[in-house]
Amino acid sequence: MTPLHELLSRIRWDAEFGAAHFVLGYYDRVARRIVRVDLRDLSVDFENHSMLNLLDEDGNARSMPMHRVKEVFRNDQLIWRREH
Repeated sequence: MTPLHELLSRIRWDAEFGAAHFVLGYYDRVARRIVRVDLRDLSVDFENHSMLNLLDEDGNARSMPMHRVKEVFRNDQLIWRREH
């Protein structure tokens, strides 16, 4: 399986592949479920590359470790999954 950081790099640097619509599903420990967010609402924390910054449904900024990402969709097709 391709590591998540490599997939995110491909999305960022491969113009043809990255032109699609991407959604990431992460495990929310409070909600105890997978929450899906648009990749455009996420950014890598440049001080700690293992963390992602995101805006939640309420517009609040949050940080999340990359290991919580469990699935990635490209144009509504599942392209990457990690069991939890």
